[in-house]
Amino acid sequence: MNLAETIYKHSLNLPESAAREALDFIEFLEQRYSMDQPQTEQKNDTAAFLAALAGGLSEDFPDDISDADLGTDTLRETWD
Repeated sequence: MNLAETIYKHSLNLPESAAREALDFIEFLEQRYSMDQPQTEQKNDTAAFLAALAGGLSEDFPDDISDADLGTDTLRETWD
């Protein structure tokens, strides 16, 4: 019996919630040790990180905002 089969055998003895937690941990390890991309490339991909963290922009997010929609900056009064 190989290691994957042993893990599977033990997972059969767990309650559903614990088996789901074990699967989440295995997926985390799989992502952590993935050799698909170089580690430096993964660290520098800010857009992918933000999309994964935030889940992306929602469907109702306005995509037609222009500079005309924004207010103008006003300089502060200087303190003499």
